[in-house]
Amino acid sequence: MTAIFILAALGGADAEAPSLENSPRRDVELIRSVPGVKRVTKRVGNRTGTVLVLMYHKTGPEEKFMVRSQKNFLADLTRLYKLGYRPVTLAEYGSNQMKLPRGASPVVLTFDDSDPSQFLLKPDGSIDPKSLVGIWHKFTKSHPDFPVKGTFFVLPNGPWGSKKDAPTKLEYMRKWGCEIGSHTMNHKNLSKLTDAEVIAEFGRSYDYVKKLGFEPTSMALPYGILPKNRELVKGFQFKGQKYRYWNVVLAGSAPAKSPLNKSYDNLRIQRVQAYNGIYGINWWLDFNKKNPTRPYVQP
Repeated sequence: MTAIFILAALGGADAEAPSLENSPRRDVELIRSVPGVKRVTKRVGNRTGTVLVLMYHKTGPEEKFMVRSQKNFLADLTRLYKLGYRPVTLAEYGSNQMKLPRGASPVVLTFDDSDPSQFLLKPDGSIDPKSLVGIWHKFTKSHPDFPVKGTFFVLPNGPWGSKKDAPTKLEYMRKWGCEIGSHTMNHKNLSKLTDAEVIAEFGRSYDYVKKLGFEPTSMALPYGILPKNRELVKGFQFKGQKYRYWNVVLAGSAPAKSPLNKSYDNLRIQRVQAYNGIYGINWWLDFNKKNPTRPYVQP
């Protein structure tokens, strides 16, 4: 269970941390519809409705704790598509820059821990169809308007278990428009660390993602546990640079609020876990289907 922070790194020791006044404004029209695309659903437009931010960890043949079976992941994609959901990254959602066809609802697919089952390559270099990315990539071939466009929170494990394959995988991610985010370096309970240790976890993970060739605008906290010093989520200094966290996404059990909702709290953004129980993905998809005025819908 994880919390996520959208992180902005500034250019030097004297740089000022950005203020909310300088962040993308959520009280003006920033979201644009995709031109020339047929309306996805007949639902009435509602840009202040709720947004599904889904949390995945692993996949395998059978459904287990923190393991979404390959069959169920494909069923998730299929159902999301039929119900009019289209993928956006966490950064696009958090900055209010989602681009959607009319009648569509955004969905943010997030993946924690960079487990090898998320993204595997076969010996010939092709994408393993049994991995989460492989299942999604195959689905996209028949549903091109549901592209592989997710947010992946990586650990220094390759990522995805193979350092040799990492450049190829990261190039795929870059081409698809995916987001790579930080997940600290050692996946420790931050509430048990000193301020200096927390800052090192945050700063070193930022540098790691940067070296992978991505701007680490997002970060997932291990176990969803905040450090004792809550002020560190607002900003800190590491190696002469100042950083600020823009959005905190909790590992909760409910959809997130639209960034245009007046009660939107950028420090308390919820995620829905991908499992079949109460308050899991299908529970909320059923709820939104029965209550079509509740979710975010592009007019």
